[in-house]
Amino acid sequence: MNIPNNLRYTQDDEWVRLEGEFAYVGITDYAQHELGDIVYVDVTSEGEKFAAGEVFGTIEAVKTVADLLMPVNGEVVEFNANLEGSALVNNDPYGEGWIIKIRPDNAADIETLLDAEAYTAKIAK
Repeated sequence: MNIPNNLRYTQDDEWVRLEGEFAYVGITDYAQHELGDIVYVDVTSEGEKFAAGEVFGTIEAVKTVADLLMPVNGEVVEFNANLEGSALVNNDPYGEGWIIKIRPDNAADIETLLDAEAYTAKIAK
């Protein structure tokens, strides 16, 4: 399982990468593996603000639909339009398969998320 050290992780199997005042959010390699073939990502919340833990969209796999949860308080500023009709989330979950770009209310909140070691321990249970 690929778990990059430069990212932060949520208990809900999402990753966050801070770049300047923005952060990119996607699902982990573990999550995409557990979901199976992802067929659709539904995010219609561009421009909206969410609290940490609130649903900002859904991800549909062949056998299930899962909620996507906001990792920290902030605003969804962009949806990755390249996800439509592609398998990028399965093939490149930490790169081109990012789902949303957010403007966190407080970038320091990202540091409170799980690091790679803690996330590895979480999924090993």
